[in-house]
Amino acid sequence: MLWSRAADPMNPQDLAQELERLHPASFSWALSCCRRDREEAAEVLQACYLKLLEGRARFDERSSFKTFLFGVIRRTAAEMRRRRSLQERWVERWGRSAREDGSLGAEPGEPADRLRRLDAALAHLPRRQREVIELRLQHEMTIEAVAGALGISIGSARVHFARAKERLRRLIGAQEEA
Repeated sequence: MLWSRAADPMNPQDLAQELERLHPASFSWALSCCRRDREEAAEVLQACYLKLLEGRARFDERSSFKTFLFGVIRRTAAEMRRRRSLQERWVERWGRSAREDGSLGAEPGEPADRLRRLDAALAHLPRRQREVIELRLQHEMTIEAVAGALGISIGSARVHFARAKERLRRLIGAQEEA
């Protein structure tokens, strides 16, 4: 049975059945969109299914459901690539600026030591700052999503994020001096 928005736009059972029917083709398309990376394709597909089930992506019957679904997969893969790229650039820029001012003190060939110092510094952050920075960087959430997840204002989430970054720089620098 094809899922029809006209029959019941929010019927999750019909949506789930249609997603299950299209899953093999959807996974194949996700693989293509993710340059054959199976793990990334699975993440993209999971994110797409979640968008559909939560109603953040809505089928408006301007095309077939399969065409609509493949468009959601393509856009989600692009969003995830962009988010990862931005995160990698931020981490690289943060690490470079920290090295320039001497706060990291690690050479590029010492990533394990740098991660150990970062983990130790994270443990010394106040709870709220640690939550914000983990949600923002580790779980790739936007500041708006972090604020919603923690039940705080967007401005407060921004302040906690900025303070956490600055405190991490100081903590890691102090570890190096010791």
